[in-house]
Amino acid sequence: MSTATHRPHDAHPHRHGATCGHQSVEHGDHVDYVHDGHLHRAHDGHWDECEPTAHVRHPRHEHRHGDLCGHEAVPHGDHVDYLHDGHRHAAHGDHWDDH
Repeated sequence: MSTATHRPHDAHPHRHGATCGHQSVEHGDHVDYVHDGHLHRAHDGHWDECEPTAHVRHPRHEHRHGDLCGHEAVPHGDHVDYLHDGHRHAAHGDHWDDH
């Protein structure tokens, strides 16, 4: 799994939760919320951007994600991640990255 740096999302008055209306994504030991193309996670009383710090290639990923693949699509910045086996996968060149 990729790691994330501590990047507080400043001026974020909205409180995410089960009824906030934003898509939630299980991500390792926490839950991310999709909000305005970003992924936010709770951290010590504030919200952080939950983004990978490095390029993490998902090895041996034969499955091709897309509209009909059956995996949940998560809008993420300028691309779409797909939830698969507890990971967020994003197309990158000729392979898939682990977000």
